[in-house]
Amino acid sequence: MILEIAPLQIRPGQAAAFEAALRRAQALIAAMPGHLSHELQRCLEHGDRYVLLVRWRSLEDHEQGFRQSPQYQQWKALLHRFYDPFPTVLHYEAVEGVPA
Repeated sequence: MILEIAPLQIRPGQAAAFEAALRRAQALIAAMPGHLSHELQRCLEHGDRYVLLVRWRSLEDHEQGFRQSPQYQQWKALLHRFYDPFPTVLHYEAVEGVPA
């Protein structure tokens, strides 16, 4: 399992619109092969900062499967206009012997 972590800085005053757009967009990612789960967390100290956590079966499911799909173009059209700056997305794997 791979954990994709995307720290998201949303343009000032756009948090509610971003959340509404993500509610629509989440069906796109959830339907992708290899998608296991996703969640969005909002920062308590800074209401325009979020972290998107997506669990994938493999890195390829995200990088080739989702990012090269027509669904990603729809995701992009719904969400990318809210980011400032554009996020750096990183991928993580569990460390053996350390509980989740």
